[in-house]
Amino acid sequence: MSMRTTITDALKQAMKDRAADRLSTLRLVNAAIKDLDIAMRGDGNDEGAQDADVLQILSKMVKQRQESARTYEEGGRLDLAEREVAEIAVIEEFLPQKLSDDEVVSAIDTAIAEVGASSVRDMGKIMGALKAKYTGQMDFGKVGALVKDRLN
Repeated sequence: MSMRTTITDALKQAMKDRAADRLSTLRLVNAAIKDLDIAMRGDGNDEGAQDADVLQILSKMVKQRQESARTYEEGGRLDLAEREVAEIAVIEEFLPQKLSDDEVVSAIDTAIAEVGASSVRDMGKIMGALKAKYTGQMDFGKVGALVKDRLN
């Protein structure tokens, strides 16, 4: 079953359950996917967003909400921060399981071996390989530093 179908089914179930907060979050996710479909059509891609694209959208949405929650907490708006955290929980249901630190290091070592990387100049190739395989499963902001350490 595709990610899009899974999200649509969850949206329908949220409507039936009258879960207003969950429903609004799922509608935001659906709107983001449709926005990407429209952008892809403009680029000549009639197929629309694939599962990998949907995973990227979901990861981006989680990251945005984490930043917003942090900002709200710093500003003393705990009610808004809690809402952002609740949205993160709903979105993360559709993301694959996060890798442990050991699994991330193992994935980095594997990617370095596959690419044949020998210096920091190859970092882009390694990150591309990791993003292709592990989108949504690791924080690529932290992974970049780990890859640099491995290559030095």
